[in-house]
Amino acid sequence: MTPSTATTRHHQQVLTLRSRGKSLQRFTAEVEQVVRASGVETGLCTVFLRHTSASLIIQENADPDVLVDLENFLSKLVPEGNHYIHSTEGPDDMPAHIRTVLTHTSETIPVMQGRLALGTWQGIYLWEHRARGAAREVVVHVTGY
Repeated sequence: MTPSTATTRHHQQVLTLRSRGKSLQRFTAEVEQVVRASGVETGLCTVFLRHTSASLIIQENADPDVLVDLENFLSKLVPEGNHYIHSTEGPDDMPAHIRTVLTHTSETIPVMQGRLALGTWQGIYLWEHRARGAAREVVVHVTGY
């Protein structure tokens, strides 16, 4: 069956990830499992985070120093403190929202031969911007043939 004669498949699954407070947590394997379960060989995988104080990134998966440097850079760019109007949940509340605006709440990755078409050194990460951990919901939607 060729893509022009095939029926498009759609598959969705919600992953619940428990963040550990300010950190980058790789969850590539969990997304790959959803892609395999979808049966899609050629298509797209969209990963969407249902929160406003955490984000998603595709980043280096081999050298953990890259993740440390990213966290340090963003902490300097968007410092915590009592100088924000919105501070309902503490001094890290508004900075977390700003960090999310500067990063992403979704990523789209091609699916090739039934697998994510990530590069050798790429991983999918949940970037928690709050000091305390939280249960974070990620919707994974796979579409294709």
